[in-house]
Amino acid sequence: MSVASVRAFFEARQIDMPIVELEAITSTVALAAEAHGVEPGRIAKTLAFKLADGKVFLLVARGDARIDNAKFKTAFGKGKMLALDEVEALTGHPVGGVCPFGLATDLPVYLDRSLQAFDEVLPAAGSVNSALRISPQRMAELTQGQWVDACVY
Repeated sequence: MSVASVRAFFEARQIDMPIVELEAITSTVALAAEAHGVEPGRIAKTLAFKLADGKVFLLVARGDARIDNAKFKTAFGKGKMLALDEVEALTGHPVGGVCPFGLATDLPVYLDRSLQAFDEVLPAAGSVNSALRISPQRMAELTQGQWVDACVY
């Protein structure tokens, strides 16, 4: 999976989406922001959750946002983040490189409204040293993602 599956995702849709692969590790928001020369909020982090009913989904949020428990519960109900090994098994991407494209498992994608503050964000692209530049609206379109309000920043 990983970067190859992300490339295949875009190729299957006939979309020319350049993937930036760096020598530097960009597996955290701080490292990615520094390597790409952007503010941390522009890094689109992809988090994986499991709800009490067993439903698994991805939530993409701005890099400097954090989950607001009350907002999360209103949007989704009771849930918890997946364990690291579960994340890679379900997404096909290593933690630090998870993105909502080219997934090993078809998972629902939600995008936190916090991303809408930016015209362009940088999600990872399937590895701990890759990313792509995309508008939040385009990311929502390509992933069939739904907008939610689950974070504070």
